[in-house]
Amino acid sequence: MSAMAPRASAAEAPAYPSLVADVGGTNARFGWLAQAGAAVTDVQVLPVREHRSPLSAVQAYLALQQARLGADYQAPRRLAFALATSVGGDRLELTNAHWSFSRSELQAQLGLSSLLVLNDFEALALSLPRLSAAQLRQWGGARVLPGEDLGAAGALAVIGPGTGLGVAGVLPSRHGWMALPGEGGHMTLAPADGFESELLAQVRTEFAHVSAERLLSGIGLPVLHQAVRAVLGAPLAEALSTEQIVERGLTGADAFCERSLATFCALLGGFAGNVALALGARGGVYIGGGIVPRLGDYFFASQFRERFEAKGRFRAYLEEIPVALISDTLAALSGAALALEQQDAVRL
Repeated sequence: MSAMAPRASAAEAPAYPSLVADVGGTNARFGWLAQAGAAVTDVQVLPVREHRSPLSAVQAYLALQQARLGADYQAPRRLAFALATSVGGDRLELTNAHWSFSRSELQAQLGLSSLLVLNDFEALALSLPRLSAAQLRQWGGARVLPGEDLGAAGALAVIGPGTGLGVAGVLPSRHGWMALPGEGGHMTLAPADGFESELLAQVRTEFAHVSAERLLSGIGLPVLHQAVRAVLGAPLAEALSTEQIVERGLTGADAFCERSLATFCALLGGFAGNVALALGARGGVYIGGGIVPRLGDYFFASQFRERFEAKGRFRAYLEEIPVALISDTLAALSGAALALEQQDAVRL
């Protein structure tokens, strides 16, 4: 009678298939990693508001995956969870959504060998070196992105107006690309002219601190729109949603909505220039999130690039830096996959 094989320890347990997820204030995007180095497949987008907890959303995705794969389905061993929040500690709470949970409890509930939690823009930053030209639309700068010399150029930065405003960076090192997560969207927003100073003064009558996210995000654009109306002396009106402001501004159906979009792009350009200076992001600044891609050519005809470069004595420094719009809304999933690969490399 042959001896029974020893049971694998948790450290020796198979690492694949693995699950990756990118969770913002509005949507949770899930993808499947069949094996190391494989592309993310079987992507599903689930509305956060339709699930009471991350456990519910993960279980909903796994039910779809089990139905899709049938007898070939294997439960995932690991999950890389990119979340729109600060990720320190065991207890996590999304900044702009209702999910609040314990990472250790979620790992146990799902029976995972490991649960890797990272900031959503940390994951998006990790995706930058892997993006192709087909996933980008460049605006200005001295080099064409992505380019073979990307690592030699230095740090890369990414900012993204979505439900909130994410900011992160990534640096080349001898160990590969290293992410610089942070909460830069909550930095104080700076005006560049008299009109913007009046706008911020108007917003401060309601909010003591006017962060960049307070105006440059899905939750912020309605605040910006109301401030624009107030500063321009328009009568009080019913608040519009971000979707309504974008639609009416792009079609020219509402002058106040159009002025709000123009101001949004200008303020975003000034903020992006500040991020580039703070991180020394000479390798490029990338724009993610869900709002700017919806603006299309309007964005590229706006004051964004002028305001990005308008930093006095450092204009020439910023003129050299390429800016690129990320057109692929699923890019952060590849960054989460890279985070798992980096975790594997550390274990080796």
